[in-house]
Amino acid sequence: MNITEKILSNKAGHAVIPGEIIEVDVDLAMSHDGTSPPAIKTFEKIAKKVWNPEKIAIVFDHAVPANTIGSAEFQKVARNFGKEQKIKELYTHGEGICHQVLPEKGLVEPGKIIVGADSHTCTYGTFGAFSTGMGATDIAMIYATGRTWFMVPESYEIEVTGKLPQKTTSKDIILKIIGEIGSDGATYKAAEFKGETIDNLDISSRMTITNMTIEMGAKNGIMEPNNNTLNFIKNRTGKSIEELNIIKSDKNSSYEKEFLFNVDDLEAQIACPNDVDNVKNISNVEGTHIDQGFIGSCTNGRLNDLEEAAKILDGNKVHADVRLIISPASKEIYEIAMDKGIIKTFLDSGAIVCNPGCGPCLGGHMGVLSEGEVSIATTNRNFKGRMGDPNSEVYLSNSAVVASSAIKGYIETPENIN
Repeated sequence: MNITEKILSNKAGHAVIPGEIIEVDVDLAMSHDGTSPPAIKTFEKIAKKVWNPEKIAIVFDHAVPANTIGSAEFQKVARNFGKEQKIKELYTHGEGICHQVLPEKGLVEPGKIIVGADSHTCTYGTFGAFSTGMGATDIAMIYATGRTWFMVPESYEIEVTGKLPQKTTSKDIILKIIGEIGSDGATYKAAEFKGETIDNLDISSRMTITNMTIEMGAKNGIMEPNNNTLNFIKNRTGKSIEELNIIKSDKNSSYEKEFLFNVDDLEAQIACPNDVDNVKNISNVEGTHIDQGFIGSCTNGRLNDLEEAAKILDGNKVHADVRLIISPASKEIYEIAMDKGIIKTFLDSGAIVCNPGCGPCLGGHMGVLSEGEVSIATTNRNFKGRMGDPNSEVYLSNSAVVASSAIKGYIETPENIN
């Protein structure tokens, strides 16, 4: 069996097979300020008390602080529900994006089943957990019962080998993979990442990869946690490595499809409008005019992303015709970036630094694009109208490329910045 099948088998109480429908207990369920109210509305029709207030997390991140009366009402409903139900993990004061906050708070462990009312819940597969996004109605049932059902997915083995060239990152790896497999090429599959390149990546880089597995339709993305990841979990949870339920794929485990990618000569990758799988080498799109850059989101708002951008921006200025918006993924990351002088570097360059949260990724909270404007962003989606007007365009890249492009006023490689 592979890692996904093993986790689901453990929870189902028997050896599962792909295509089988199973019902399992959930270890952690999450919703945010945008999805909590619909889940609460359904929940209140079927139950009075949640199944376990210590296994539910509610994180405000999509519109923080509230930007409309509607979002303020949504947050009031979720805040009151959290207090009434005595939800232990209630984060309503700008702690950051849910997918960064939950691991930081020690809520994510290997072998767990974690579900969330957000499609990028697949991020937690970095830690060896089976994690997936669900709709608000499904989350309401879990809040009431602590259980849900899955169809056991077929698995894809995605092996990555080679050494990444300088200024090329895990964002480029996952964009390359999505470009090859397609935005619907892994629909309802378990995408298991392995290989020497994956093994040697730091936690933040690995999270970028599992975060974007939903962009090729996958049910979940997953990795066997490496030593750095296990030490992170140990420090955040207070548990010894021996106490963790670390699950690994058998050497002879089977996969529906197997893919092999070598990154020795990988260029920076750019997802061009208006599809995440419309991926091109940066050399094919250099010189494309931009009006805005954004560094942040649950994909690339972590410390290493900010550090890479700061190296580029240090001593340089954002182009006069460009807005560069930066939003750290969490309060903790923001504080470290302040201590390291990274935030000052951003401000000195002319960038706008915002509070932790989803920010411009959603196209309605801040950094909205007008008709005909072009943005390059470290986010995970570039659908038509994703960041504003339907006639605006969004390109996706790593943080160093965004920083370089913001300086020049057009898409540029970091190697060309002095």
